[in-house]
Amino acid sequence: MGMILAALAVATVPLVVLLDLSSGGSGWGLCPRGLAGCDTPYTAGPELAAGLALAMFALIAGIRILSRFIRKVERDRQIAQAQGGLVTRR
Repeated sequence: MGMILAALAVATVPLVVLLDLSSGGSGWGLCPRGLAGCDTPYTAGPELAAGLALAMFALIAGIRILSRFIRKVERDRQIAQAQGGLVTRR
C-alpha cells in the first residue's frame, strides 16, 4: 500500500509544481524569481520529467515484484493446506 501511495505522490508532483508557478511561487525551484523572470535552461523540464519517469518506473517495478512474491507465498500456502498441512523434506 505504501508503494502505491508513493507512486501517486510522484504522479502529482507536476501538478503541484504548476499550481505553485501559477500562484506566483518558484515552482519548487524551477523558476527562482517566479514565472515572469524565469531564465531556466531548456533542459530543466526534461530533467524533471526524466526523474519523475524513472521514479514511477522504479515504483511500478517494485509493486509488480511484491505482488508476484505475495501471489507465490499464497499459492504455496494453499498447496500446503491442500496436502493436510504437512510439508516434508526429501
